[in-house]
Amino acid sequence: MISKPLQSAIDALTIHDVYVRDQLATCKNDFNPKYAPDLEALTIQHMHLVQQAVIAEADDKDCLLQVFIRLGVRWVNPAEENEELSIRAIIESEFIVEYSMSQKLEQNAIDEFALKNASYHVWPYWRELLSNHCTRMHLPRLILPTVQFAQNQQQPDTSEHTGVAEL
Repeated sequence: MISKPLQSAIDALTIHDVYVRDQLATCKNDFNPKYAPDLEALTIQHMHLVQQAVIAEADDKDCLLQVFIRLGVRWVNPAEENEELSIRAIIESEFIVEYSMSQKLEQNAIDEFALKNASYHVWPYWRELLSNHCTRMHLPRLILPTVQFAQNQQQPDTSEHTGVAEL
């Protein structure tokens, strides 16, 4: 069952916009993926971080909830002991997803929504950005699943599957 704070956030928030705030796409340590003989030997590491949720007040009535989410992938050589030298390529992006607020929300409702729902709204944009960058950089093509999130280890999972996207 969905918690009351999460349900209140779902009821009060309407998606307004999703956009890229920052991005990085680079090859490191003289790596050229187009001619690299050992692409299959590289390990792919994923990053997903909900950084913060901020209420931006446009005027006395209108408020936006902005959730900042950082996603990334890097290709590393597992045979290299030095972590910094093992990195061959990185693609990272910080997204902002904005929601119109129909009513004021308690902080715990905002936090739970940011952690459990906002990433689902960003995920299609991240999949597209990553796929395009892989192609343009001659990196191995990555097709991310429709949804793939690790469980948040900081909060116990007290919800049951209800059909609502949860992190």
